[in-house]
Amino acid sequence: MAEIIQKDGTWTFDGDVVRIVPGGDKGVGLLRRTLGEVTVPLRALASVSFEPGRKSGRLRLRLREGACPLLQITGSGLEDASNPYVLTVENDRTGVAEYFVDEVRNALLLDQVPQTPVDAYLLPGPALPITVGAGDGTATFYGDRIRLEWNWKTDEGKATNGARTIPLGDVQAVEWFPASGLENGYLRFVTAASTKAPPKYDPYSVELWGFKKDPLMALVAAAVVARMPHPAAAPEPRAALPAAPAEAPDHDALLRRLRELGELHRAGILTDEEFTTAKQAVLRQM
Repeated sequence: MAEIIQKDGTWTFDGDVVRIVPGGDKGVGLLRRTLGEVTVPLRALASVSFEPGRKSGRLRLRLREGACPLLQITGSGLEDASNPYVLTVENDRTGVAEYFVDEVRNALLLDQVPQTPVDAYLLPGPALPITVGAGDGTATFYGDRIRLEWNWKTDEGKATNGARTIPLGDVQAVEWFPASGLENGYLRFVTAASTKAPPKYDPYSVELWGFKKDPLMALVAAAVVARMPHPAAAPEPRAALPAAPAEAPDHDALLRRLRELGELHRAGILTDEEFTTAKQAVLRQM
């Protein structure tokens, strides 16, 4: 077993999973502390690396694309302080970090874990129910529905109709964007009824301004995404449509066909056998 204990947190590898427990240091982001312990199965890992630095290094896990709902929704938008898969390592523990990397890499090689994307989440996402208040509202996810409630900072027009409840089955997509520079961030739930209005005015969005609790909205987004169909999963086969009923034959057309057959028979064009066979075929349709 490999283990590294730092102010930033503790990582343990037993050959099958990497257990990540956030530390209590002030440099540990609120998102990591709120998320708590994360268990990463070996098959969810693509690689592990140690990045040495002048004052401290970084131990970093890279997961297979699509394995983690949190990374699925945030992409590369998480800062290291909020990223549960990054550990700050003091320079006097460099040797321990390198040993940890070797142990995980050897296990990946031994188990022949591919680095390819996956079509199902291999991590469960944040525990439920989850409630986060940040920006201009509070988002709560119960597992089957999302509730958005507004505060005194919400635009009046957006808050006019009060809190909004969104059934999980109505959610077509979840969008999370962190505040950056002068641009505000947001958490948006896309449904058939929602619009692409700016988050400030959209009753399906929580607007974020870059304050301390804003990153926690990514946890709500991840919890919802984890319970939606995986974007890389093959679509369920559609049930075959019932065959359209055959149109009823035109009775007058069949009578005309019988007369034509009779004329062809009398003219000697059809033999007795051919006439009988053709006549029986027409009579079966009447």
